[in-house]
Amino acid sequence: MTSLNGILPVWKPEGWTSHDVVAKVRGIVREKRIGHTGTLDPQVTGVLPLCVGKATRVVEYLQELPKQYEAVLRFGIATDTEDSSGNVTDRMDAAHLTEERIREVMASFSGQIDQVPPMYSAVKVNGQRLYELAREGKTVERKSRTVTIHDIEVLDMNLGVSEPTVRFRVTCSKGTYIRTLCVDIGRALEVPSTMESLIRTMSAQYNAEQCYTIEQIQQAANEGTVEALLQPVDKAMSYVPAIHMLDAFAHYAVQGRGIPFRACSFQPLTNQLYRLYDEQEAFYGLFHVPEEDTCLRPVKVFLPSTT
Repeated sequence: MTSLNGILPVWKPEGWTSHDVVAKVRGIVREKRIGHTGTLDPQVTGVLPLCVGKATRVVEYLQELPKQYEAVLRFGIATDTEDSSGNVTDRMDAAHLTEERIREVMASFSGQIDQVPPMYSAVKVNGQRLYELAREGKTVERKSRTVTIHDIEVLDMNLGVSEPTVRFRVTCSKGTYIRTLCVDIGRALEVPSTMESLIRTMSAQYNAEQCYTIEQIQQAANEGTVEALLQPVDKAMSYVPAIHMLDAFAHYAVQGRGIPFRACSFQPLTNQLYRLYDEQEAFYGLFHVPEEDTCLRPVKVFLPSTT
């Protein structure tokens, strides 16, 4: 059986953990080496790219890419989980909120912001997951984290009621808690708030239209066409600049040796990651130039015959 290698963009169904999706796909495609590129809470649906086979070696890079979400924020109510799954901890009539004020406050969250991870999260404090402590009724001090909100856009509003809602789209850095963003927006408006629903619409540059459902993956497995669903590793890493080497030096790349600058299509920059190709456009992996070096050195080698 041919080994499967590549990126499989999956649409995660509601009620499944990210681990559930990985386990299910492992069973369907019969490949143990599968990793996901960013955890989604069970109630959240959306884009969950899986790295299959040798592609698991680039999980660390894909996890770092910005993610995009569509969320519904409800004002006038707060919960202990910061989303609709929790117990209500506060209520307040928020019918006085205006569109102008909401837009003004939400726009103020663009750029770098500090967030305190919610108690119901997988962050570890003294070796224990916060959600484990929260389930025991414990609350501990958490350190704030700096995250980046690249873009935040209001999609629609339902105002003039005691619990107004706002649906918005946000593009943000890894590690951003949209639940906490919703709570912080409410706090800035001096009303309780919570996240009512969330969909991840982009991750690792993949969007909803590029994803496959579990059912589609199962059907492809039944038909023996799963390999056709996989995206090549180098395509998934398209945000990394490409560089070419002379074919005569291809064996250097295969052996993990440095590629001298004279063999490259241009002089690479120090500490810049590159996708390395030969003259025939075969992909050899990720390479870079360390400090005070004069060769392109391997970071992750992918032999053309196996990618």
